[in-house]
Amino acid sequence: MSPGSFPRRRSLVVRLTAVSLLIALASITATAWLAVQTTTRAIQQEQGQALSGDATIYTELLGFAAVNHTWDQVGPRLRALSEQTGRRVVLTTLDRRVLGDSGGAPVTLPVKATASVDPLHVDPVLLPEAGTSGIDPRAAGPFKLPKSEREELATLARKATACLGAIGLPSQVRESPTGRPLLTGLDQLSARYYAGKCGLFELAEPTPTEQAALTGLNDVVNRCLQSQGAEPVKLGLDLEALDIPTPRPIQGCLDAGRREQLTPYVAPPALLFTLGPGGSPLPTFTLSRENLTRIFAVTGGVLVLAVALTALVARRLSRPLRALTEAAQQDRPAPVKSRDEVGYLAAAFNDLTARRERIEEQRKAMVSDIAHELRNPLNVIRGRLEAAEDGHLPFDRALSASLLEETVLLQHIVDDLQDLAAADAGQLRLHPEPVDAAELAGHVAAAHADRAATGGVTLTVEALGEAALTADPVRLRQIVGNLVTNAIRHTPAGGRVTIRVSATADEVTLAVADTGTGIAAEDLPHVFDRFWRAEKSRSRQTGGSGLGLAIVRHLVQAHGGTVTVESEVDAGSTFTVRLPRSR
Repeated sequence: MSPGSFPRRRSLVVRLTAVSLLIALASITATAWLAVQTTTRAIQQEQGQALSGDATIYTELLGFAAVNHTWDQVGPRLRALSEQTGRRVVLTTLDRRVLGDSGGAPVTLPVKATASVDPLHVDPVLLPEAGTSGIDPRAAGPFKLPKSEREELATLARKATACLGAIGLPSQVRESPTGRPLLTGLDQLSARYYAGKCGLFELAEPTPTEQAALTGLNDVVNRCLQSQGAEPVKLGLDLEALDIPTPRPIQGCLDAGRREQLTPYVAPPALLFTLGPGGSPLPTFTLSRENLTRIFAVTGGVLVLAVALTALVARRLSRPLRALTEAAQQDRPAPVKSRDEVGYLAAAFNDLTARRERIEEQRKAMVSDIAHELRNPLNVIRGRLEAAEDGHLPFDRALSASLLEETVLLQHIVDDLQDLAAADAGQLRLHPEPVDAAELAGHVAAAHADRAATGGVTLTVEALGEAALTADPVRLRQIVGNLVTNAIRHTPAGGRVTIRVSATADEVTLAVADTGTGIAAEDLPHVFDRFWRAEKSRSRQTGGSGLGLAIVRHLVQAHGGTVTVESEVDAGSTFTVRLPRSR
């Protein structure tokens, strides 16, 4: 009896598979849903507490640095913050010399600090009051008023609030970080109308201390403006220019001047490390005992339910298996109608395993191919974004256009992987249009400049004359990009990769030359074979999957061109692509 002729109505394989899948699906779904819900709430709660603790420490230490010119007395503040947040707090200089420690045995500090504490360069996310200048508003510096001036201004402020209150304009007095009293809660239009009567003008006049500080700040700012060819300005107590007839950009000079003036009055920059209570690095996330108990309870309940259901069903399903085992041990026919079910199950399982292995190999090959082809444009996009995040590139239209271009290239690469089989059959689709090969080579060089710089490789373009042709620009860029990527990968630091573009009456030549490791003569015939690599022991960290040059060959052939390679070990390689000007 063939496997396909077994009765299916009471098939053990069908019943066992159905019941097992039902139990597994119910258990996994219930456990996953409940665990995700519980863990998500725990993560939000406990990570929120951790971030709140770190922000409190950062803000408090910034405030200390803003009003002290050294860190000498920071120890008590660190111990208080440690008790408040449950963290061990360590403060060091930029070269990691310990300035203060909340207590405990000496520890090895993490490689990356929690934050940099500098009141003149504040993280605006953690301290929004710093605004765009990045200067802690609590840093008063030379604007800090002595006791006599504070008392004099406080007297004027009390008189002003009493005067305003008498005419129906209630106000409150708030002291600024410099010690100057500020009136709040006023209607500005009414306040200006009664300013002279209630002495608001007198209250707004700079004190001798403030005037001296303003004079010094004006000198620093105006020197900066003059170095930029701008007219000098005069700043008021609100640090706004008083005499600008037309708007002029002074913010950069103002921020630089304020930092120069405040530097002697604030503590020097320091590194902040927040550790666990015993000095161990804080884990990224740790569930509390309450949340762990909840998750274990949910998982345990589902597990008990699944075990009970499985045991109930397994008792009924195991009867024919026991009968089949007894029959095999006694060397007699099985006393069940489905006595050949085990053979059918084994054949089905073997077939399933063989198909799974084939699918797994195909999956691994596909993942490898995709990773090889997508890695290059993704690295370009990541490099540009990291450079923009670090402030080395502006977030402007040029950057967004570049990133969009690389994203479009990614889409085409995905399509290429799907079309690779069609290329073997000569059915690869192209979209030819007029292309300037020299300009295209320049774009490829610009896209790979960051990667070349990272590897210490010089990437240049040499174009000799006009090099126009009819080709698919995306495919052509992929050809040159694959060759440049391959050249950079195999060129050591200090080496050079050159893209040469030349043309004759009938064809355009694109050559990518490097000064890298080169290829042995016996390996040259295999360079364009799919998945072939000269360095057999090379890992994914040092090389690609061996698909890039195979794709280059298919794309060049689809354009009606040829690609060749010349190489010498330890001297470098030159890949030459020749394409007809028109087809």
